[in-house]
Amino acid sequence: MLVQSAWCATRAKNTYLQAQFLRLKARRGPKKAVMAVAASILTATYHMLRDAKDYIDLGADHFVKNDRVKVANRLLKRLGDLGFEVRDVQDRMAA
Repeated sequence: MLVQSAWCATRAKNTYLQAQFLRLKARRGPKKAVMAVAASILTATYHMLRDAKDYIDLGADHFVKNDRVKVANRLLKRLGDLGFEVRDVQDRMAA
């Protein structure tokens, strides 16, 4: 039942759980990614029941906001692999 809920959660647009699924699916495959989403749902449910709080979705851009420099460097590396001349982002992000 929990895994079925996780599959449904991965199809909801612009949510943290969908972003988590898509991130993990690229590296681990869809079955392992959906199990990770199920574990996240279980963890969130536990904390909601324990603390008597509502669920607050972190949003689809949580992982991008969490580490902007890492994402920027990954995208610059990808541009470099495509043949463009690029520089490191560390200096620009500090400004």
